[in-house]
Amino acid sequence: MLHALREYGAKLGGEPGFKSREVRWCIQLSEVGQLLNIVPLGDGKAGIMLERCADMHGMVSGGKAHFLVESAQTIALHFKEGEEPAKVDSATARHQYYSKMLAQAAVDLAVLSHPSKLLCDPVSLDQIRAMMVEKRVKPADWVTWQVGAIDPREDADVQQWWRDWRLQDLGGGVETGDSLPVGSMLCLLTGEPVEPLLTQPKISGLSGVGGLSMGDVMVGFDKAAFQSYGLEKSTNAAMGEAPAQQYVDALNHLIRQQKEATSKNPSRRTNAMMVYWFKEHIPPEDDPFSMLYGMETDEQQTASALSQARKLLDAIRSGNRSALGNNHYYAMTLSGASGRVMVRDWMDGQFVQLVSHIEAWFSDMAIVHREGGNRLAPDPKFLAVGGSLVRELKDLPASTTSVLWHAAVAQLPIPQPLMAQALDRFRSAIVKDETFNHARMGLIKTYFVRQPQGKALMQPYLNPDHPDPAYHCGRLLAILAKLQRDALGDVGAGVVQRFYAAASTAPGLTFGRLVGNSRNHLGKLEGGLSYWYEQQIAEVMKQLGDQFPRTLNLEGQGLFALGYYQQLATLRTPKKDSNNSNTQGESA
Repeated sequence: MLHALREYGAKLGGEPGFKSREVRWCIQLSEVGQLLNIVPLGDGKAGIMLERCADMHGMVSGGKAHFLVESAQTIALHFKEGEEPAKVDSATARHQYYSKMLAQAAVDLAVLSHPSKLLCDPVSLDQIRAMMVEKRVKPADWVTWQVGAIDPREDADVQQWWRDWRLQDLGGGVETGDSLPVGSMLCLLTGEPVEPLLTQPKISGLSGVGGLSMGDVMVGFDKAAFQSYGLEKSTNAAMGEAPAQQYVDALNHLIRQQKEATSKNPSRRTNAMMVYWFKEHIPPEDDPFSMLYGMETDEQQTASALSQARKLLDAIRSGNRSALGNNHYYAMTLSGASGRVMVRDWMDGQFVQLVSHIEAWFSDMAIVHREGGNRLAPDPKFLAVGGSLVRELKDLPASTTSVLWHAAVAQLPIPQPLMAQALDRFRSAIVKDETFNHARMGLIKTYFVRQPQGKALMQPYLNPDHPDPAYHCGRLLAILAKLQRDALGDVGAGVVQRFYAAASTAPGLTFGRLVGNSRNHLGKLEGGLSYWYEQQIAEVMKQLGDQFPRTLNLEGQGLFALGYYQQLATLRTPKKDSNNSNTQGESA
């Protein structure tokens, strides 16, 4: 896992001493050093991510500052009103460190001479602070510089100066050779002798899933029980500075991508975060995870994810997209706990296998639309499936998200507890007369499809020849409910609301009364419609045989729910369309 992350980080150009930051403001100077303006970066709600910002080591000890890109408080001594004296003193020390380092760099770098002179001039510093107050810059906001048309952060000479300064400040590097240098170890990621990091860089962005706002560590040892051979902290998992920075940069990049997608659709927030990447770059339209996860959590989609996956799979297998067949995918489910990154799931494999599993997920999830007709419900996005198990998506446990993710990506069976949870939510919706949730019904169907021989028995549309009596008990309840409504109109709490729970668990004790009462309803209908209902009831009774099952276990209750739902969808289908529904169900 860490090797794959490190490779990804290397492609991003990950390097010790540099870090991506969300920068909100830019101090603009003219070519001759005149203060022009302080302009906002980003959309007003968030800044923009700037790559390769200098990252100072040893910040925990205090008194230090990052080079070039820093907070408004550190750069210009910009404080909120009434700031505590201790914090003012601490920030002042960091400002002095920052100004001194900038002046030192300006000796060799002409592009930094103007920012350095500006900070040394009390009048200019007051102007910067006044402008920050006017622009409502927060003291903690990150700020960068622009001199004329030049961004010093991107200047190659500036970056090299920082590398040299940093290496000197760290006391030089560790020389490698045929034998291990004194005090060095073999890096777990490269196998090369290194001076191992005592503490590894932090991974940020997991505060929404249990992590800390200051960041979390992937590899860390802060308890004696986890340490061996007298080693301290992260030396128990020895890694060199560069490879450790690369895997951390990779994770930070992946988390940022996921957070950007979530920020566009807050309803996607859960208690776990899924991140993924590919060994070789692929265009967004060929991304199977995008088909699965998508931008929407509702059912409004312009294209079928199932057809997209099938089209891509056919192209790979036919040789039209053979390069994709050699690609690999990597996926992780992350959350935070007490300052540590929790890896709840890890998957990797062939790209073509992934596409095949995504296609199978949508195929197995396919279910008739709740309004009937010869159409299937829209392909549900992944979080719509998870959200169907809880009242609100934020209540979905991270462990459940991980299990569902694994079921979709690795084509594993749906665990029975998740089917039971979906069934419980279905029963609750029935009693409250809520709209049917397509994703929930698809998940219950997928549970049975992924059982032995389940694919042949469970179709998207109604299966009149299903061998299990529980399925036909659900069908019968749907017919009796429709009969009551046609005979009596809207009577408030009808057959379903009053008897669903009992009928779905103990049909042998419930249906005798319901079927008997249906004769009264038949008598209120005109002859043709009464005869049609008698035929429907007789057809289902024929499948049930001599008697109703006395009780139903959990799987029987799931089949009951599917029978009820699919029969009701069929009853809502116009008569002219009903003859083609089974044919379409087989092709779905």
